[in-house]
Amino acid sequence: MDRIIKHFIAASIIANGGKKMGKEVNTIGVLTSGGDSPGMNAAIRAVVRTGLARGKKVMGIRKGYNGLITGDIIEMEAKGVSETIQRGGTILYTARCKEFMEPEGQQRAAEMCKVFGIDGLVVIGGDGSFRGAEKLSNLGINTIGVPGTIDLDIGCTDYTIGFDTAVNTAMQNIDKIRDTSTSHERCSVVEVMGRDAGYIAMWCGIINGAEEIIIPEKPDINEKEIIKRILDNRKKGKRHNLIIIAEGVGGTIELAKKIEAITGIETRASILGHLQRGGSPSAIDRMHASMMGAYAVDLLCAGKSNRIVAYKAGEYVDFDIDEGLAMKKPFPEYMYDYSKLLEIR
Repeated sequence: MDRIIKHFIAASIIANGGKKMGKEVNTIGVLTSGGDSPGMNAAIRAVVRTGLARGKKVMGIRKGYNGLITGDIIEMEAKGVSETIQRGGTILYTARCKEFMEPEGQQRAAEMCKVFGIDGLVVIGGDGSFRGAEKLSNLGINTIGVPGTIDLDIGCTDYTIGFDTAVNTAMQNIDKIRDTSTSHERCSVVEVMGRDAGYIAMWCGIINGAEEIIIPEKPDINEKEIIKRILDNRKKGKRHNLIIIAEGVGGTIELAKKIEAITGIETRASILGHLQRGGSPSAIDRMHASMMGAYAVDLLCAGKSNRIVAYKAGEYVDFDIDEGLAMKKPFPEYMYDYSKLLEIR
């Protein structure tokens, strides 16, 4: 037996008073749920190949929990995930499923697992997907969550799959917006994704040299101060101003109109939208996705269930789903303060 599996089993025995956790898993299912993120395919590939290497059958569940309820399930082979690590999106597709939010739908999903012999499930997605995994764990299906979301908003992990690619995609597009806006001496207000978290916006604000970063974690927007700074910059000879705003704040178009109306400076709003979800995953996303996918399989092989894989302080670890979702991600005050320092002209 592989050294890594022995390590997990030993840890499980210690944590449970000498008793091995859960049941033996022979067939592993894998699905992607919620919003897609670059690197999901790398995680799927890792689950399939690690599972097969551990002597397990691996089943791919298409269209998330919706596919689990309807039985849209296929057996996966090592060759079937060849040439996928570099692809964006998810080869298993993803969909939101209202039916699964109800106890009846959850029961149907658990029954479908039994129909296909799936006794262990890897769920790649965000917090909503993990809550679904917890429901299945309570119904007797060993479940492990792998954090796949560009938003970086899961408290128990320092990293979520897709964040690095999304930031790089946004950065490259903002650079292009800056080029044309400088030529026309405009002000640019650019909205990036992140749901209710401001991590993509804060990173892009720093690496793209924004004059202002507006994020949900610091919701007090002083529009007068922003406008005053733009006017001061114009007096100093600066011909372009860049404002980054997180989608969780909103009001991007309205802010651009107000700046132009008051300053007379041509101002354009750009909402980058879902292009940030696409594209070939970066090296960082491919690496984390691969390691997290493999780790999830080894947790199942050790009999563990109801866990979230996390990357914490440079190591791959795991948390109980309840515990992991209850954890609050500390806001990086130093990074935010530093961004304000960099805005000074």
